Amino acid sequence: MSRNIEIKAKIQDLQAFLEKANSVSDKPVIVMHQIDTYFKIPSGRLKLRQIENQGTELIYYDRPDTEGPKLSNYRKQEFQNFDEAEGLKKVLEASLGLIGVVDKQRYLYMYGQTRIHVDDVKNLGHFMELEVVLKEGETVEYGEKIAQDLMLKLGIEKGDLLSGSYINLLENKS
Repeated sequence: MSRNIEIKAKIQDLQAFLEKANSVSDKPVIVMHQIDTYFKIPSGRLKLRQIENQGTELIYYDRPDTEGPKLSNYRKQEFQNFDEAEGLKKVLEASLGLIGVVDKQRYLYMYGQTRIHVDDVKNLGHFMELEVVLKEGETVEYGEKIAQDLMLKLGIEKGDLLSGSYINLLENKS
């Protein structure tokens, strides 16, 4: 199972944050439209992520719903065939049940081994996520230090940190 250290935070000014993320990024930004369909499972989260003009990923992940840097364990399977992924989505919805759908425009920046996501989430607002991908043998503490340092560089305040996922925020909004 793969591991990363994650944080999620609300951002007030999308353009200003995009400029900050661009200033620390090692690579040019990648912009993509993603639709995440979440399914009911007993523990963790299961989503089918459809990325416009790129493919589909089935992602299972388990992480605590706490603010600040936290360990996330995940597995994912990629699909290149859109029709097969649509068929899988229908089977999962029929067998497990649907929690909801998150529709977002994502700006992906890279900073070393960290993915910086800046998300414009439909019906929810603007957010950022850091995902420090842990390599074999790297400790949680090492990943947390990278996340904390990057939070300082990007000006992320403790009061902006969020604990759950976008689907939880949308559920709570309803």
